[in-house]
Formats: sequence, C-alpha cells, structure tokens
Amino acid sequence: MTTPLPSGQLADAENEVHAALKSLVALRKKMGSEAAAHFDLSRIHPSYRDSAANLLDYLALRRHDIRPLQAQLTALGLSSLGRCERDVLGSIDRVLNVLERMSSHAATNGNEGPNTPAMKNTRSLVEHGEALFGSHDHDRAVRIMVTMPTEAAIDYEFVERLVAAGMNCQRINCAHDGPEQWLAMIDHVRRASLKLRKPCQVAMDLPGPKLRTGPIADGKPILKIRPHRDETGNVLKPARLYLTSDSAQASDAIQLPADWLEPIEVGDQLKCRDARFSRRTLRVIEKQAQGVLVELDKTTYLMSGLQLKLQNPAGRKGSGKVIAVPTRPQTIKLHEGDVLTLTLDPDEGAPATLDEAGNVITHAHISCTSEAVFQAAKPGDPIWFDDGKIGGEVLSKSSHALHIEILHAPGGVKLKADKGINLPNTDLGLKALGIDDVAALEFAARHADIVQLSFVNRADDVLALFQHLDRLDAEHLGVVLKIETRQGFDNLPQLLLAGMRSPRLGVMIARGDLAVETGFERTAELQEEMLCLCEAAHVPVIWATQVLESLAKTGAPTRAEITDAAMGIRAECVMLNKGPFILKAVNTLDDLLKRMQSHHDKKRPMLRKLRVAKLPVQST
Repeated sequence: MTTPLPSGQLADAENEVHAALKSLVALRKKMGSEAAAHFDLSRIHPSYRDSAANLLDYLALRRHDIRPLQAQLTALGLSSLGRCERDVLGSIDRVLNVLERMSSHAATNGNEGPNTPAMKNTRSLVEHGEALFGSHDHDRAVRIMVTMPTEAAIDYEFVERLVAAGMNCQRINCAHDGPEQWLAMIDHVRRASLKLRKPCQVAMDLPGPKLRTGPIADGKPILKIRPHRDETGNVLKPARLYLTSDSAQASDAIQLPADWLEPIEVGDQLKCRDARFSRRTLRVIEKQAQGVLVELDKTTYLMSGLQLKLQNPAGRKGSGKVIAVPTRPQTIKLHEGDVLTLTLDPDEGAPATLDEAGNVITHAHISCTSEAVFQAAKPGDPIWFDDGKIGGEVLSKSSHALHIEILHAPGGVKLKADKGINLPNTDLGLKALGIDDVAALEFAARHADIVQLSFVNRADDVLALFQHLDRLDAEHLGVVLKIETRQGFDNLPQLLLAGMRSPRLGVMIARGDLAVETGFERTAELQEEMLCLCEAAHVPVIWATQVLESLAKTGAPTRAEITDAAMGIRAECVMLNKGPFILKAVNTLDDLLKRMQSHHDKKRPMLRKLRVAKLPVQST
C-alpha cells in the first residue's frame, strides 16, 4: 500500500507532469507537420518501407533540440527518448500514454491505466542484418569481415584458418590483384565454408574514384640492406639478398655476370667495399639455378659498378662487377611553408631544386591524373595527402596545375607515389562508378554475394549502381554504401533512402578517409551520428578502418585499439585489414565481441551480473 503525497508535493508533481506532457505533445505535432512525413515511399523495397518511415520520423525528431524535454522526462522517472532509434513514434507515443495516465490519476500513485502502444520495428534491424550477412552464432551477433591479402589466392590453408577462427565475410579489395587472384580467393573461401559448415559471405569492394599521387622519378640506384637487431644492437636475424644473372629478376635482386656466379658454392664468402667504402662480407648460404642467396650481418649499401671478390675454402679467387641493383622508390620530403605543385602533366614528380645558396629554383611537383581536381579546386581550398599526414591549402591554380602551400607536415614528411589525395571542401563531381568499377562489378555479379560501392556521394551514384545490377541480372547482390567523404556523410539520409530499393543493404563507416575529410577531432562525433541514423533506418553497419591494426601488423595491440574494437559491438559487422598477424587479430576480435555482447546492445548498456564486483566488508 502506497502513502499519499502531501498536497504541496502533489501539486508540484502534477505541474511537472503537465509541463512534460505539453512539451511532448507540441513536439509530436511539429514532427507530424514536417515535410519528411509526406515522402513518397513507393519505390522503397517492401521489406524496408516501415524502416524508411521510421528514418524520416527520426530525422524530424532530430531537427529539434529536445534536451530540456529529456531532463523533464528523466526527472519523472520516464524514458528520455535517448534510445528511440528503432521505433521513433512508438517510443514517443508510449511516453505520451504514460504521461496522460499520470496527469489524470496522479493522486492514485500507480493505479493501472490503459495499455501502452505495442513496440514495432524491434526486429527489423536484426532481419536486415541476416538478409545481408546471413545468420550469426548465438554467442556473437556481430560479424567479422577480413580483407584478403594476395596470399589468400595461393594458400587455401590460410583462408581455412580464417574461417575456422571466426571470419564471416571475406572482403576482396578490387583496387588490388586481379580477376585470376579474386577467383582463387573466392574458391578457397567457398571450399573452407563447405568443409567447416560455417557460412562466409564474399564482399567485393569496388575501387571507386580515389585520387592518388602520380609516379616519382627513381632515385639513384643504391640498395640499402640491413639485418634485424634488438634494442641493444645485437643481430637477431641477418639480412638476406639474392644475387642473380637473370635481368628479369633484377627488380628485387642484385644482377651479376653469369660466368662469375656459376662456380660459386655454399660456404663461399664475397668481400666488397660498399657505396660508403665500408668493408662488408656476404656469406653464401644457398645455391639456386640462376643465382645464390647470401646473408649479411652489417648494414650495406650496394650500387652498380661495385666489385665483389670471391674467397672460398679451396682458395679460388676472382671478382665480379655488379651490373644492376633495384631502383629505390623516390620520395618528396615536404616541410611546413614549402610549396608543392600538383600537376595534370604525366611527368614524374621530383623534389624542389635549390641553388648554391639554398634558394628555391623550382618547387617540388607531383602529378594527379584526375582532370576534375584542376577544374573544381579553387584558391583557399584545403587539400590533404596520404591519409592526412600532409596538409595544405591551394594558393593559386591554372587549367593544369595547383600551387599548394604546405601547412601540416610535422617535422618534415615524405610524400610517396600512389598516395591518396583528399579535397574535403571541393565538390569534384566524380561518379562513383568508373570503367574499372564496372569491370569489377561484372565479375562480382557472377561470383560474389555483396558489392561495396566506394566514395558514394549522391543518390545518383546509388541509382547508377542499381541500373548496372539490373543490366547484369544481379539484383541478388547485397549492396554496401561506403561513407568516406564529407559529402557522403552530409547526404547519408538520401543515400539510405536510395539504397532501400534493395532488400539487402548495408553501410560501411570508412573512418580513415572520413577522418581526413572532416577532421580527426570530429571522427567520434560523426560515427556516432551515422550509427544512430543507420539504426533508425534499420540498416546494418560495418565498423571499419584501423580496427586492431597494430595487432594485425605487429602481433601486439595497443590499449586504445582494444577499446576501439570493443565499441564495434554497436555495429553489425567489424572489418579487419590484412597484416602478418591477421589470424591472431581475428581470434582476438572474436573473443572481444563475445565478451562485449552481454554488456552492450547498440547504445543501451546491458546490466548483467558483475563477475568482479564484491560486496564491501565492514571494517572493524
């Protein structure tokens, strides 16, 4: 039996209820009158129509700052609508229903009233996730996607181990390798999936119109090789080098005369003074058909024209002259305050040239093959290179060149060929589907389960993809929209509604390019907004870019990336990139997601029984 409230407190409570009810009724009316409620949903796939309507309701809700209302509702012990994404109007109407009951019967302190509206749309997101990725294990609802390295095309056991460890989706990056390797990767994963009875989807990632730097003139052909040392300088693993007479292999080996190499045997030593005139010894450890493998314990610089002198136990001697060494990739080192010329001309890039006094004669230059850059960019536009390592601003332009002042290159940064270029404030008007994308799409139509559309910016990009899928009779393919530009983020609601023409739709939060485009400090904020929008649309999300990257590349994770990977529990899939320790990364992520599943469901913390907390003991 409850105790009635004193009259003063009762009046205050009634006033609080009335104020909250009035605010929520006004919000509900505003939402209903906005244009979003009248959006034509006739072209949306039937499985997504309720989801599209819910997204539009959510957008109408988020046009208002409801934090004061949330404070009112929280004070009354009611839902603050902070987790209403999956059923927006239902959540609001249920709170309204309770407020109306409290307003009418506040003095009864809890008498039963009419039933609240039933919850809708609660399983739509789960069903759409299953439509895109297939079913999931009961102990891990979040799938794991893994980017395939080239070795996946030649090593079946490697792919099988990934599937056994928990890979649910194989990602093939169509910007690398080619159809022959792609087909081998797919054959391997299909075979492993069948053998292990573990479903694994194949997703093909179209390359898209990514802007990249052009080639740089090769530097002086000097090859530097060095052993692997510990922190005290002791050699842990000698450096290895192949000496060959075959010019076709000289791209990654030293070329020497065939008649001099032929009699060399295992155990022989080759002496030289390297390009720095240091005495060096190369030990022959293996003999092959067209050359020998050697080891070195000291850092060595080799160049064409160097003499190698043979010494062996039998006393044989002789010398051979190096014919060629591999050319080393050149870089352009840039400092803050430098000027870089980005040019449409296909000439090889080069560093700045200086006179004897150190004054600049010609600025550093490098090419970019996209004509759209030179048409659309204007003075004052920011520009970034190599995932944000180098940043600048356009000083001036011509029809074939941009002159860029470097503003961000901490301590001096080396710019390399084939590195990404981002112009976050410039609308380049590039289409998401180019010639290479269409060719890869035609392959995917025959062999894949999912196609991922890169650098999608407009609804027209999505509609163009659907036109090609219709032409290829490939409407069965799942479609993932990769959001990696500021324009793509700004247009996300329109992109979602365009993508809902397919019953198999997903979104990838490509945090790498997105961070460069929008600023690293905004990355967490943007991914939060994207997660909310996609949950309201009941569209499954792929959490991507640098997840457990240190672990995959070095075998050891950082504390920060473990925390980041744990937040992937809010998505329907987490993507790992390739690396020497990718199998360890898959095992770690599988364990981490299983542990986190009982703690989080999207934004909602799950209060399971704590395993580590103990009741305090009264001290004496």
